[in-house]
Amino acid sequence: MTGDHRRAWLGIDIGGTKILAAVVDADGRVVRHARVDTPAGDGPAGILDTAAALAAPLLPDAPDTTVGVGAAGTVDAASGRIRFATDILPGWCGTPVADELAARLRRRVRVENDANAAAVAEAWIGAGRERPGLFLVAIGTGIGAGLVRAGRLDRGATGLAGEIAHLPVAGAEHLRCVCGRFGHLEAIASGTGLAAAYTAATGTPATGRQVADRAVAGDPVARDVVATAGRALGRVLAGLAALLDAGAIAATGGAAPALLPAAGDAYTAELLPAWAGTPLLPGALPDTAVAVGAARLAMTQDLERES
Repeated sequence: MTGDHRRAWLGIDIGGTKILAAVVDADGRVVRHARVDTPAGDGPAGILDTAAALAAPLLPDAPDTTVGVGAAGTVDAASGRIRFATDILPGWCGTPVADELAARLRRRVRVENDANAAAVAEAWIGAGRERPGLFLVAIGTGIGAGLVRAGRLDRGATGLAGEIAHLPVAGAEHLRCVCGRFGHLEAIASGTGLAAAYTAATGTPATGRQVADRAVAGDPVARDVVATAGRALGRVLAGLAALLDAGAIAATGGAAPALLPAAGDAYTAELLPAWAGTPLLPGALPDTAVAVGAARLAMTQDLERES
């Protein structure tokens, strides 16, 4: 969508480690932005106070614009409440993010899961631009995903469409996932999975990011862990290419660059000829995708309301 360059929307990314607020124009350009660390230890009220204080100076002049938020956790998009969240943000589950931020900012607020927001941004101006659809997988501490078709977020019947973290995958049968069950993709191909595998193999604790960095630096154990995880991810994504017929698949997040070489090889080997035209791509907006996608969702809501 190209449009009125006099208008802009504010998108906020509320993640486990950072809060990013960005002013985005009608063509997807980030006009202004600000970032702070997430005060996770201050609880939901502290996080929302910080987000509001960061966002308030950036609010567009037009008082009728909606503010978009991409938040960690499973989101009830209708109410803007967090339905489920991990302990990365203690107490976050159940937080009425839309109502709380609307009261603080005196604007309408639309809240979406952060991976869904990132998928919207990548489909709009990133890796999926000018493609009929995009499936995005976000690989960080955990694994998130979002599906966009013809420019529209596809949430499915319960709002959870595309969530691949808990798909069973060969090679992970003996690994316990954060959900408590065994054998899921997140247990092997997330930052948490990389850290657990490296620690088990070496006896030396490490974060997922450290494992990825050590693999790039040539650590043989880290390279083996990353390659195993990448192959598992690539096989799953090849199956999803056939299942979803999305048009393109993109991988983003802190662990994605390390996993993509092995994932790409496995993806190509497993992909059936009918879907050979479905590429596996790196995300094009690694730092701003969630905030830009949140702003895009707010923009779409406002323009539809006005039409």
